[in-house]
Amino acid sequence: MGSDTFLPWFQWGAPRVLMVLGVGFLGANLKVLADLIKYRQRRQTALLTWQGPRPVYYRLNILLAVTLGLLLAAKLVRQEPDRAFGEAMMFVYYGCLFPLSTRIARGFYRDGVWSDSGFMRWAQISAISWKEDGRITLILISHFRNIARRLEVPANLYGQARRVLQDKVREHALRMGGSGLDLGSRSDDDAV
Repeated sequence: MGSDTFLPWFQWGAPRVLMVLGVGFLGANLKVLADLIKYRQRRQTALLTWQGPRPVYYRLNILLAVTLGLLLAAKLVRQEPDRAFGEAMMFVYYGCLFPLSTRIARGFYRDGVWSDSGFMRWAQISAISWKEDGRITLILISHFRNIARRLEVPANLYGQARRVLQDKVREHALRMGGSGLDLGSRSDDDAV
């Protein structure tokens, strides 16, 4: 395929691909925005929280935001705002919402646990497990969906985290057992 036949296909296809990416990032933006709103409502009910570590590729994501911002500015200068939807949605994600989402405090709240990948209500958790391999990680198993979530717990908060879980078991907010990871035939208090 020569360059004379490739260019028309590129001119036709690139805006459509960017539109599809824009729609996908619009969905991601709405999800992250909903998480930020939920966090803002929940932060007054924190029982034990800490700031999670920055994601591994945080700086790369910021660099991507800067690049997308420059590309978006170029399209606006060339007066092509109708062709900038995809870039705008990606810029909003990488430049605004992603950095804000890293500020969500991980840990235990009155109505659930904010893990490294999202919020899980106490009633959803059917089993927990601790994993210690240089880092202390709490594994939360859901009995509603076939998912497991991880929560990296700072070593200095390990004892407090265990106490919060034991208190939630005593309050019957956290019920161990059912589907999910079976931790044996111990009582619920011992499972924590």
